Amino acid sequence: MKDVPLNDAARRIAENAKAWPFVEARKLISRHRARPEKAEIILETGYGPSGLPHIGTFGEVARTSMVRHALSLLTDVPSRLIAFSDDMDGMRSVPDNVPNREMMAEFLGRPLTEVPDPFGTHESFGHHNNARLRAFLDRFGFDYTFMSATEMYRSGAFDATLRTVLQHYDEVIAVVLPTLGSERRETYSPFLPIDRKTRRVLQTRIIETNADAGTVVFVDGDGRKVETPVTGGACKLQWKVDWAMRWVALGIDYEMSGKDLIDSVRLSSKICQILGGRPPDGFIYELFLDERGEKISKSRGNGLAVDDWLTYSSPESLALFMFQKPKSAKKLHFDTIPRATDDYGAYLKAFYSEEPAKHYENPVWHIHQGQPPPLETILNYSLLLNLVSVCHAETKSILWGFVSRYDPTLTPENAPALDTQLDYAIAYYRDFVKPMKRYRRPNPDEAEALASLAHALDALPRDAQPEEIQTVVYDVGKAFACFKDLKSWFATLYAVLLGQEMGPRLGSFIALYGIDETIALINQAIAGEMAARAEG
Repeated sequence: MKDVPLNDAARRIAENAKAWPFVEARKLISRHRARPEKAEIILETGYGPSGLPHIGTFGEVARTSMVRHALSLLTDVPSRLIAFSDDMDGMRSVPDNVPNREMMAEFLGRPLTEVPDPFGTHESFGHHNNARLRAFLDRFGFDYTFMSATEMYRSGAFDATLRTVLQHYDEVIAVVLPTLGSERRETYSPFLPIDRKTRRVLQTRIIETNADAGTVVFVDGDGRKVETPVTGGACKLQWKVDWAMRWVALGIDYEMSGKDLIDSVRLSSKICQILGGRPPDGFIYELFLDERGEKISKSRGNGLAVDDWLTYSSPESLALFMFQKPKSAKKLHFDTIPRATDDYGAYLKAFYSEEPAKHYENPVWHIHQGQPPPLETILNYSLLLNLVSVCHAETKSILWGFVSRYDPTLTPENAPALDTQLDYAIAYYRDFVKPMKRYRRPNPDEAEALASLAHALDALPRDAQPEEIQTVVYDVGKAFACFKDLKSWFATLYAVLLGQEMGPRLGSFIALYGIDETIALINQAIAGEMAARAEG
């Protein structure tokens, strides 16, 4: 964690801050007061390494890190974030997106860390995906401690708590069985032995337990009774029991989870209490929806990957999307990217104009751990996107010509974030805006209004400010009865000049694009040149 100045004034403000990370942090401080002998506050996020990290992984780690940072301003008690990989799970199916699938099929049921790496870069498939997880988290600068289930089980770190599970075997079973179907109840056991011969994780009934010896007895595939220790990595736990065991063994104080895991959290919390532990404080966040309002699913492929987002916008805009209203279901699709990017810019601008007491409520304070970057420009993503659209730009050099004329102080060297944002805007235009452009020809009344707008713009000084230009656009639209309101006037401008249904604030756009260039654009539209090119 970055060092945060801890002074009385800052803490007093933070103690009353309403932003949700502070609300969560105050819960953790109250929890710690009940166990002041505990040396640190431990937060956890979990990861199933059967596939690559996804946008939900980013969201959970980003949000938990925000809570941890808020905590650092409220207390001197150190904290730690554990990123835990469930890499001892048996591989249930071969992923579709890996090479050498036939080879992998031979290892179904084995722990992921005992399945050969199909990419040939690591000692196992589990190790490969763990490396991807760590690279993923490192890419965003998260501060975390990585833990592997395989290493923790095999090293004996979980042995004492595994023995506790065995001692309370009947109580744990009694909690779990009512949640299962009748057929599953017949074979359920919290312990999953690792077959010594096949190395598969066995979903099999335990026929005997010996708490004193720390062993269980099961019948293997050959029909023989086998006694095996529950310690040292010879068994692993079913995941809901495993979750509770981890909370106890690692002293977890806080863990977030999605709405779809509410019942699992309740069950694991009961088991945690049976084992003598206190369930962690938690935060239930809502799930992401696609553009049709349906739950996003990796298996259905109706979601948006982190790399998809980062092709078109910054990590900070994605972090803002995660920060905002985490307890409300939100649509996550490509159309959300420009809005999130502009919102981020607006919050950053506000940060440098608002009173310091309001900083803790501003999302950029949480996104940047209290140290937001300087504001480079007021040009927002939507405005740049429309500039790209009008110029049909494929390189930044064209765009920088307009930007430099608008604000001569800006250069790629002193405004690197803006320079990168131009790359994002070009990519977004190429993939989403350009294919949907549909220019239309103006009718005679609209053409007359457009000509009047060109004449009014021509009368303005070439360095007119955006508000002055906006007023001219308003006045022209009000003067023509063919538009029932200003909304229909602007809709005409967007459709005729930009080939789209919605567009930018025109005063700002014209100031950036240039008055003479806009007049030329209007004249082309009146002549029907753009619509003709689109039709051709």
